[in-house]
Amino acid sequence: MLRICVALFVLATCWAQDCQVANIPVMQNFDKSRFAGKWYAVAKKDPVGLFLLDNVAATYVIDESGKMTANAYGRVIILNNWEMCANMFATFEDTPDPAKFKMTYWGAASYLQSGNDEHWVIDTDYDNYAIHYSCREVDMDGTCLDGYSFIFSRHPTGLRPEDQKIVTDKKKEICLLGKYRRVSHTGKSLYLFIWKWKVRL
Repeated sequence: MLRICVALFVLATCWAQDCQVANIPVMQNFDKSRFAGKWYAVAKKDPVGLFLLDNVAATYVIDESGKMTANAYGRVIILNNWEMCANMFATFEDTPDPAKFKMTYWGAASYLQSGNDEHWVIDTDYDNYAIHYSCREVDMDGTCLDGYSFIFSRHPTGLRPEDQKIVTDKKKEICLLGKYRRVSHTGKSLYLFIWKWKVRL
């Protein structure tokens, strides 16, 4: 009987949770200047299709005009067994919400050639952790049909113990608890053939 009650409670909690993309909370008073610098992905929720595997890091830069760009890299396998480090470059368009951006990116591999995604900062303390979210396709009920997310750390070794509970709570808020995979940092990407893609704006 107890098991049934627990199961019903969990089910009711899931029903009560608001997972509509339009209602997902993002970072309040987001400051992109403080966000700039290097971040290491320590966990990720993948979208449909090909995606970066490990050794994923991104460096955000703010220019004199306040425009944000980013360079990112990570190990990827294409054509079934071809391992490479994909370098990507992204530009960000501001929106009325400081924590929500329109991202345009270019990549070396044809699979990662170009794209346009939402780039939302769900939460960050700027010095240790950051939670990114992107929904590529919204379902008819307003929930995310295809999206991805990164948990970033300023440290390649991972999150501090005091940050883990905060991050876990935020995963629940964006309806992605239990959907992440750990991202390792082995330095292996340094020994792979690096494709460079330079874009002039």
